[in-house]
Amino acid sequence: MATKNDARTALITGGARGIGAAIARGLAEDGLTVVIADILVPEGTATAASINQSGGTALAIELDVTDGASVESGLKLAIEQVGQINVLVNNAGWDQLRPFVDTDEEFWERILDVNFKGVLRMTRALLPAMIESRSGRVVSISSDAARVGSSLESVYAGAKAAIIAFTKTIAREAARSGVTANVVSPGPTDTTLLREVGGGRAGGDIIIERLAKAVPMKRIATPEDVAVAVRFFASEGAGYITGQTLSVSGGLTMA
Repeated sequence: MATKNDARTALITGGARGIGAAIARGLAEDGLTVVIADILVPEGTATAASINQSGGTALAIELDVTDGASVESGLKLAIEQVGQINVLVNNAGWDQLRPFVDTDEEFWERILDVNFKGVLRMTRALLPAMIESRSGRVVSISSDAARVGSSLESVYAGAKAAIIAFTKTIAREAARSGVTANVVSPGPTDTTLLREVGGGRAGGDIIIERLAKAVPMKRIATPEDVAVAVRFFASEGAGYITGQTLSVSGGLTMA
């Protein structure tokens, strides 16, 4: 994991719960100040408070990755309070299970706006300062749906695949500036979103049980499993690794 360095600050979109919250807790354990950027303000505040009570340093801000004005105002507040953002974790995501033939353009726009254009907005806002300071980490959360496809997630899989291609290009463009860009690609992960997509507690349990049977390790990931990979890419020691995609899938995806 990262060497303790209290001077570094990480911002995690969608950091209020699930994978995002696990990433925030992990980076705080590594000595980074963390900014939890989410539309779920009460949950984000509670996650930040928990980190602070555990000896870390965390701040929660309201930020909607689908709204350019919200991104601008949220980042202004964050930078005023904690200084430059050294690590950006593009984690915010959203999905619904639908056959492609049952989707429409409004649905496509929602999926793309949260899952891909949100990454564009956040990276565009923070990358210039990283390049100028010749130091920074961009870690984006994709999905193994992007790598192998996933029934009922056609548009989501496409958006997550776009993150991988975008990140490779950013990695090339920023490499000489000491900025790295990498992707963490989770397989099925036990999150609130997965359970909501599955139709609540009972439906979520059924989906999780079915997914676990397909995984060689016979369980799906926890948010903490995914956070470990993000912590590695965000670390100062990973400075020579860029443009890479790492699956966290218990062996479900091997490439």
